[in-house]
Amino acid sequence: MKKLFALLAMALLPLSAAAHGPSPQKVEKSVTIKAEPAKVWALVKDFGNMQAWHPAVASTKLEKKGEDTFRLLTLKGGGTIYEKLRSADDADMKLKYEIVEGVLPVADYNSFITVKAGPGAGESTVTWVGRFYRVYKLNPPIPPGQDDASALNAVNGVYDAGLANLKKVAEGK
Repeated sequence: MKKLFALLAMALLPLSAAAHGPSPQKVEKSVTIKAEPAKVWALVKDFGNMQAWHPAVASTKLEKKGEDTFRLLTLKGGGTIYEKLRSADDADMKLKYEIVEGVLPVADYNSFITVKAGPGAGESTVTWVGRFYRVYKLNPPIPPGQDDASALNAVNGVYDAGLANLKKVAEGK
């Protein structure tokens, strides 16, 4: 009987391996900014003012629901992203949030941004990390724009543009 179960398990293994759905994705980006960590953290932790440093955000609207804080980002190129603040830790200079819904081709997106002392005096290192899945959670065929590459490209673009402009704003350039 054990041999029968072992043979059955081996026969089904290729099917179960192909039927697992999307793989988790991760993007991690860092930038060194010539500004004190407290100054940079003040920009990053202001959950209702992302348009002050992210070039793709036209406006931010904060909303409280009980103890939870949400923000609606209206993008300059059209569309919105609705996010939930998970925590803002002043001691560790770490902001955690998640996307509830929006135009990015991602699902189950969770992220954090940290600000730490940089390599030189008066410098900061900002790290932005996101974990997510592609939008389409079923197995192939995957509709265009809902694949892993589209999700990774979108998040990389958001982080690259955001960190570059955060550096520019914080350094006063």
